[in-house]
Order: sequence, then structure tokens, then C-alpha cells
Amino acid sequence: MKARFTSLRQRAGLTIEQAADLTGYTPRTVYRWENGETVPRKAVIETLTRLCEDQAAYGVVMQSGVSFIDLFAGIGGMRLGFESAGGKCVFTSEYNPFSVKTYRCNFPQEHMFAGDLTEVHETSIPAHDILVAGFPCQPFSIAGVSKKNALGRPHGFACEAQGTLFFDVARILKHHRPPAFLLENVKNLIGHDRGRTFEVIRRTLEEELGYHIQWRVVDAKPFVPQHRERIFIVGFREQTGFDFRDLSFPPEHKWPKLSAIFHPEDGSEEEEFPYTTGRMAKVADRYTLTENLWNYLQAYAEKHRRKGNGFGFGLVGPGDTARTLSARYHKDGSEILIRQGGGKRPRRLTPRECARLMGFDSLGRPNFKIPVSDTQAYRQFGNAVVVPVVSAIAKLMMPHVISLKEGKPTEPRERDLFTTSEAEASYG
Repeated sequence: MKARFTSLRQRAGLTIEQAADLTGYTPRTVYRWENGETVPRKAVIETLTRLCEDQAAYGVVMQSGVSFIDLFAGIGGMRLGFESAGGKCVFTSEYNPFSVKTYRCNFPQEHMFAGDLTEVHETSIPAHDILVAGFPCQPFSIAGVSKKNALGRPHGFACEAQGTLFFDVARILKHHRPPAFLLENVKNLIGHDRGRTFEVIRRTLEEELGYHIQWRVVDAKPFVPQHRERIFIVGFREQTGFDFRDLSFPPEHKWPKLSAIFHPEDGSEEEEFPYTTGRMAKVADRYTLTENLWNYLQAYAEKHRRKGNGFGFGLVGPGDTARTLSARYHKDGSEILIRQGGGKRPRRLTPRECARLMGFDSLGRPNFKIPVSDTQAYRQFGNAVVVPVVSAIAKLMMPHVISLKEGKPTEPRERDLFTTSEAEASYG
């Protein structure tokens, strides 16, 4: 019963004090349950079980007392994921003014909001439990140590990471030593510069900064109707029982299709100008491709087909899964074109559909506000993370972070860490 209580408490993202408040007992009594000195009543277990079931159904988690900072924040996808796991954001940094506008429109301004992170001194950033960053990857690689020594230049962390935006992540980790971090990047980070770039990152995090890291390439298609692979790197200051292979996915028969994110166009959805119009909330004509653009895309695809290349547009319908939404979607929409009946030319996704495709809109949460032009919205969603993927990772991390905060790290299991090749080969 003791082990079950601890497991349920951690799954619910509760501290000892929060579990006491929820169950109506004193923290002293809860500590005794935690240590196996006494056994909690059946009603306590039932209460925690219902809470975990509600969280699984609605993605709602009580505040866990875990704080995080949101670096290279974009429009807040990482923040939404960690807030769904009970985290509280205490610092944000984002440079792009259009992304800042969208972020500020959707999140309360309760803490310091910085622009260019390279100009922010690490001492001005508040203490935190998790560093979260979708850092841009600027090219850098390992230089020969002997050559550096011969030239009297620094090597290792001081040289190889300096001048890149990853360095700003590393210097904050070095100063604050938070219990954990989550970094996100494109899948190609693993193989960039023949693996040298990732080796610098790995060595900096593990050997220079002393974190225990695991990484995994995750395809978002079990969560949203989009084939989108990204690498996630998780690090803990101390060894824990965390294992990235424990990340859970919906069963394949429940993977969503594009019909889940399309405007229904049957009057069941309210009109949202400029995306939909009229009583039936039909998709506005502005999203249908012009005749010239459609002819150009078809000719371009045919030219490359004759050459044996795979270049071309992606034409999809309600029962399909989309290609990866990119930041260039505003140019021609070619990677995701939606079939239309009645002899109409294909159309682009609307920005609202992009918000759904990236998981920014979900059940139980108000629609994500889009205060920018279509061009900027496409760029922002194309550069964003898929929120349900981050949420799943955050919920996997949270019990281990809480255990570290409470000074009770769990023992690691006898399982090897993911290798780069294993991560590349897996969607989940």
C-alpha cells in the first residue's frame, strides 16, 4: 500500500504538503505513509486514483510546486506542455517580436520576460527546477584539442560552445544547476556535421556540467495528425529512475486523422473571421490556391517526377496524416494542401487549423489566440513544438523532479540508456 500511495502521489504531481491538503491529513501523517510507517486509508488511495484518472482524461494537473524557465520560447508550446504537468513558469526569453506578441497575448505577465538571451546575465534569472529550451542549432563542431593547445586557445566547453545559442543554455545550467532540463531540436541534430555537433552537446551536458542525459526522437503522429520528428534531450542533475523508454503513446487505432483538426463547415462551429465565414462557418476563399499557383505546383511536381525525384506537393484529405508543417508554409502551402470537392482547387490550412495540428488548441482549454497576420502565424506554428508531445514528456519527468526536490531520488533500473542509433530508429 505504501508503494502504491507514493506512486499515485507522484503520478498526480503532488508534493507531500499538497497531498496532505487534498486528503485532509497532516503532512506528518503523509510522511509516515510515504515512509511505510503506517498505511493510508482506502479512501485516500481512491481519492488519488480518481485524481490521476481525471488528469489522464482531461490533461489537468494540480500545481506541483515545480518551477521552470522557458528559453527560446517561441509562442509558448513548451510552456503549455509543462503547465499541463503542473509546472509554473518563472522566466521567459524570446527574441522575435512577432512571437513575443503572440506569447504575451496568451500568457499572463507574472514574471520577467527577456528578449535577447545573449544579453541576459545568468544571475538575473530566478532559481528554477527545470530549464526548458527549444534552442536554435547554430553549426559548431569539435576541433582538435592538440591544435587548440598548440595555438594557446581554450578547448572543450569554453571553446566549442562559445558563440552558439546552446552556450547560453549551458551557462545558465552551469550557474543555477537546476534538478532537470528538457531541450528540443530537429531530428537532424543527431547527424549534423557527421555527429560532431551532437557530440559537443552531449559532452558539454554530461562531462562539463555533470548531468545524466537521455535523448529520444519522437514522431508526433500518435498525438496529432502530423508526421513530425523532433529530438528531445532530458537531463537530471542526479541519477534517477527516469527512463525515456517509459514514454507512453496512444494505441495506434486511436491516432488522430486530419478530420479532427479541419473546420467542420456545417454550422457546428462559430464563424471566426478571417478564417471562416458565414452561418455555416465555411473556410474563407482566401485559403484556396490561385489558379496560377496551383498550375505552377503541378508543373513543378511533374518536372521532378520525370527526374525521379520525390519533390512535390502533399495533397491530403480527412482520413490522412499530414507532412511536417514548416515555417515556410506561408509561401505556397505545398507540403500540406487540402482537397476540396465541387471541382475547387486545393486550399491551405487556416492558422486555426495549424493551431489544432500543433496541439495548441485542445479539449478543456480556450482557443489559442492568434493576434498576428497569417504569414507570421504560419511561421510561428511551423517553428513550434507539438504541445501534447511535450506534455507527455513533462508528465514523465515530473515525478522524478519532485523526488529530487524532496531529496528522495529513485534508484535507476538495470537498463541501458538509449543510444543515438536507437533514438534515430524510433518514433516513440
